[in-house]
Amino acid sequence: MPTLIRFLVFIGVLAAIIYGSMYALTIFVEPEPREMSQRIPSRDLFNN
Repeated sequence: MPTLIRFLVFIGVLAAIIYGSMYALTIFVEPEPREMSQRIPSRDLFNN
């Protein structure tokens, strides 16, 4: 039984670290908006 509890605690700590790092990424990293353009060939525009 102690091995099972140790395993569950390890999984819980690992999940908390992953969750905390994901939360920190959403708080501290701000994406930079930028303009995007893509060329479309004219044959694709007028193709019925």
